[in-house]
Amino acid sequence: MAEIDLSNPEIFFDREISWVDFNYRVLEEAQSLENPLLERLKFLCITETNLDEFFMVRVAGLINVKKSGAEERSLNGQITSDIILDLSKKVNDFTSKQYETLNEILIELKKEKINIIQNPDELTSDEIKIVKDYYKKDVSSILTPLAIDPAHPFPHILNRTLNLAILLTSDDDKTKKELFAIVQVPSVLPRFLQLPAKDEERRFFPLEEIIKLHLGDLFYGMKVKEIHPFRIIRDADFDLNEEGNTIDLISMMKNELKNRIWGDAIRLDMMKGAGRIRELIISLLEIEDYQVNEMDGFLNLNDLMYFYSLDKTSTSHLKFTFPHPKDGFSGKSLDNIFENIRKGDKLLHHPYESFKSIEDMLKKASSDSKVLAIKMTLYRTSGDSPIIQYLMDAAENGKQVTVLVELKARFDEERNIRWAKKLEDSGVHVVYGLVGLKIHCKMLLIIRKEDDSLNRYVHLGTGNYNSTTARFYTDVSLFTCNQEITEDVALLFNVITSNAKMPKMNKIYAAPVYLKERFIKLIEEETAIATGGNPAEIIFKMNSLVDPDVIISLYKASQAGVKIKLIIRGICCLKPGLKGISENIEVISIIGRYLEHSRIYYFKNGGDTRHYLASADCMPRNFLRRIEVMFPVLDKKNKEKIDKILRLQLADNTGARILQIDGSYKRLHPKKGEKKIDAQLDMVKI
Repeated sequence: MAEIDLSNPEIFFDREISWVDFNYRVLEEAQSLENPLLERLKFLCITETNLDEFFMVRVAGLINVKKSGAEERSLNGQITSDIILDLSKKVNDFTSKQYETLNEILIELKKEKINIIQNPDELTSDEIKIVKDYYKKDVSSILTPLAIDPAHPFPHILNRTLNLAILLTSDDDKTKKELFAIVQVPSVLPRFLQLPAKDEERRFFPLEEIIKLHLGDLFYGMKVKEIHPFRIIRDADFDLNEEGNTIDLISMMKNELKNRIWGDAIRLDMMKGAGRIRELIISLLEIEDYQVNEMDGFLNLNDLMYFYSLDKTSTSHLKFTFPHPKDGFSGKSLDNIFENIRKGDKLLHHPYESFKSIEDMLKKASSDSKVLAIKMTLYRTSGDSPIIQYLMDAAENGKQVTVLVELKARFDEERNIRWAKKLEDSGVHVVYGLVGLKIHCKMLLIIRKEDDSLNRYVHLGTGNYNSTTARFYTDVSLFTCNQEITEDVALLFNVITSNAKMPKMNKIYAAPVYLKERFIKLIEEETAIATGGNPAEIIFKMNSLVDPDVIISLYKASQAGVKIKLIIRGICCLKPGLKGISENIEVISIIGRYLEHSRIYYFKNGGDTRHYLASADCMPRNFLRRIEVMFPVLDKKNKEKIDKILRLQLADNTGARILQIDGSYKRLHPKKGEKKIDAQLDMVKI
């Protein structure tokens, strides 16, 4: 077995470039004519959301490293400055393809009698009157024109807001001196004004175009020379200085959220052809050319999700049809939910099986006189989820309720602060995370008095307690009253709330202490089986693979002859197909109508198979900076169910893409005479 040099940059893909490649795969779904039109539009909007968050966090971090002068090297050996430049080129190319896709979609929408009018000349005289009345009644009083001159410095432009940059001259100024001004397009108003239907065609006119038509009202006596929409992406990441801080975590978080709006400009998005205005804004923002992204169409693509939400009866043929989820195990027998769990572990695959079973468990527990205590982690939850209400009901019904709310869940911080306050007001004991760590595990523990003894019931999952995303994210849930697992979960809750040291547990493995160690040991044990000449196999399903130690362990397993199949939706820093290193490794990515979110880890183990589910991906942050759990699937039927999930995904020849040695992905298509397998659709049958 050849020795693997960890410092060899040729054996890793760059993390950031791999992420952009993932977003390309999402964009391909927007380009695919096999997807319904509004789903294509939705995928396009998702690429923009993804890209914005990527810049606000990852690219912002790289730029800060560059500014500090302390260049770092990535796994593939590149220094920070080179990564930033490579990203700039790749993202500019990506943006061009985004807008090519947008223009194709707009043409198809028009064929479906959904017309987004971009040229005011297309408006009829009646529509112009409607637009004018709307401007006077609803728009004009909200606008604030801001001149930029020595007496009026460049204003603080809010993150991701749409703005108009305007060059003007005075009608009575013989020098024809140019003036520069900014107008923010109000985010409190709808981006599109729906005009009366014309020959069954629904017509929409953008808010920024309405403002452009009436700039003379804002700048009386001035002549408008140029108008260019733009927006700014700001650094939205922050590190809390939690060590030795005398104020509480919730106050620190509120302060940091206020500071977030003042983050440095990371990227400037402008329409092509801005010329002098472009250079002026670059100078005022003190950014560099590589931070400018020039567009060829609507800015703030996210606003186009408005059209996905149009009247469902008239647009249903333009969307995916989603099968109704199975009842799960609770069904109509809510009163017997604990009895059902006592009969054996229950494993659910969401969204194919209803998330409602989790809500049912909490609902029953909140009013069950035998339930004494409830403990739960909340990383992200949804606005329409009854989970918060059930937890409050439980506290008001005299149960002892403890909820670990992670305030540092990125971009959900404000929502989690609101939930935490609401829970506290109802008598729930709320724990606000841990110093230096995020609580990312998904755990629910219910303690019930039965026949003079206390019994524990546990739910563990790979996804958040979020009823909205549970309809579109694939995740796996385990309900159990297994004594060793429930004892471990109870112990872990106590460790988190008491800030005690984490001991080794019976069945579950937790980060940041034991999870990575166990993970690598499992790979090494499979490697030893292959080294002994026996068949060995590893199948992992996760969102991202970044951790170099895990990658090296997988390389060594491949060298020993372990057959390794990786189902990785997003980032993959492992290179498959390297001669003498990773020839036994295959990596596929599935992007489709559902977001593949579950983390499943399978080891053949000489026939005595091991199946684990986890809240963690194989990333340094999950292993070192978070509370995560990996837990076993013990029941034979549940193992078989996991096997079917994995094998079906590996058999996909419709939505799957195979990672090539050069970093590209090759999409699979059924061969002639081959049965079409779409794992996300066919999964309904499992």
